Amino acid sequence: MSIIKLGIVDDHKIFRNGLKATLEDCEGFDLILEASNGKELVGLLATRTPDVLLMDIKMPEMDGIQTATYVHQHFKNIKILALSMFNEDKYIVDMMKAGASGYLLKNAEPEEIIEAVSTVHNKGFYFNEHLSITLIKQLVGNDHSESIAHNKADLNEREIEVLKLVCQECSNQEIADKIFLSVRTVEGYRARLFEKTGSKNLVGLVIYAIKRGIINVT
Repeated sequence: MSIIKLGIVDDHKIFRNGLKATLEDCEGFDLILEASNGKELVGLLATRTPDVLLMDIKMPEMDGIQTATYVHQHFKNIKILALSMFNEDKYIVDMMKAGASGYLLKNAEPEEIIEAVSTVHNKGFYFNEHLSITLIKQLVGNDHSESIAHNKADLNEREIEVLKLVCQECSNQEIADKIFLSVRTVEGYRARLFEKTGSKNLVGLVIYAIKRGIINVT
């Protein structure tokens, strides 16, 4: 397993120190860069290049959106994980449009932070389970879609049918009523979908479905 080189960009020193403690305790991470704002980060990137940047949105001199835009233009291999106290669609969309590959609330538990860093590095994106499905479709459809619609062989026709209804936020009972199955059978299909796609939550299922062209984002 290769070491993931990390950088932290946040103007709040107490938060930076707490985040550093979490990341430095994790085997496989190497914190190589720390900055208090985007302007400071730009200077540091001349001599060191992290794999993943954990970046605050609200910063003085050069905020997260401006900084993400710069990094995305000049260092395309760096993955940006946006950090904010604001759980609002506008901030998420603005950061993603600027080049961020994921979004994480500052009050996230250490386990989620570690998972987010690993996921954004290995898969290229990270969305937590609190995002609305409408927003997920917008974000994934805008910049992260891939032409792999043919790669559906691992799901059978009924599983795809259930997956489409899951992505419409239908409950197990609603799915059962629509396709004339028992609720227990639908629960079984859901469990197999999580297993086959490797998804841990509904967000993962939606991303899987979009990536493979199973559902449309329009």
